[in-house]
Amino acid sequence: MGENVGISTWNILLGDDGSEHAYAAAKFICDLNLPAESHITALAVFPPTQINHYPSLKDQLEITCQQLQRRDIRVDSEIKAGDAAETILDIAERNKVNLIVLGAVGLRATLGVFLGGVAQKVVEYGTYPVLIVRAPYEGLHHVLIANDGSPAGWKTIDFLSKFPIPTHVRISVIHVLPPWYPEDFVTAAWGMGSAPLPPIPPRRLSESGEKSEEEIQAEELLEKSANILKTSGFKVQTSLKRGDAATEILQFAKEKQVDLIVTGSRGLSRVSAWLLGSVSRKLIHYAKCSVLVVR
Repeated sequence: MGENVGISTWNILLGDDGSEHAYAAAKFICDLNLPAESHITALAVFPPTQINHYPSLKDQLEITCQQLQRRDIRVDSEIKAGDAAETILDIAERNKVNLIVLGAVGLRATLGVFLGGVAQKVVEYGTYPVLIVRAPYEGLHHVLIANDGSPAGWKTIDFLSKFPIPTHVRISVIHVLPPWYPEDFVTAAWGMGSAPLPPIPPRRLSESGEKSEEEIQAEELLEKSANILKTSGFKVQTSLKRGDAATEILQFAKEKQVDLIVTGSRGLSRVSAWLLGSVSRKLIHYAKCSVLVVR
C-alpha cells in the first residue's frame, strides 16, 4: 500500500532542551514520511539569567540536528534567551510553521522550568497544531483520533488524513457519547439555577433493544471519519463509547497500547468545556503516550 497523500511541504519547529523527551520528539519526527522539501528548525530556549546553560544547549542542538539530517531534510537550529512559550510561538509565527513538536517535560530540571507548563501555554495561546511527545518513544504503531462531531473534530480528521504517518500504522477513531443519568438527576440538575447546562440524556432503554437516534448518528459519524482516513491509505477501526470523554479516551489508549492520541483543541461548546473541563487539556496532562492537539 502506498503512502498517504498529504501536505507537500512540512515546516516543523522542534523545541529541544536536551531532555529524554526532546530526544524522543526528534525520533518521532524521523519516523514520519516527510517530503524531501520539508524543513525542520530545532530551537533551544533558556532564561536570560542562566546564560551558563548556553554551551550545553548548543552541543545538544548539534546532536539533534545530526539525528534529523539522516532523513536528508533541511535542518536549522537556533538558541534564544527568553520565555520559552513566548519564544516558541514567536519563532513559529516568523517561520509560518504547520507543526510545533515539543517533549513532554523540560526545560531541564536544573533550569527550574517544566515544559509541561510551556506546552500547555503553546497549545492554549498558539494557532498551530502541537505534537507533545513522551519518552520512552518506541515507534509509531497505533494512533487514536477522537472526533466529537464538532467543527474542531472534523478539522482534526482532515488534518490527520494529510499528516505524514506511514500507512502501516493502525488508526482507531473514537467517539464518546455523554453518560447516562437517571431522569430524576436530570430534572434536579436543570432546577438548580438559571445557569444553562448542556443536555444530559436520561437513560431510556428501548424494549426492543433498538439503537437510539443518538447512537445511530454517532455510528454514522464514525463511518464518515473512517472513510475520510481510508482514502489516504490508512487501515481504520472505529470505537463508540459512552461516559466522560477524556476518561474513555485515556482508558482506550491504555488498553490498546496507543502511541499517539490526536484531538481537537475545542469541544462541542463552551458550556460543555465549563461542565466537563477541556478534554484536550486532560489528555495533555494524563496521557501516558504522545498527544497531537490540532488547532
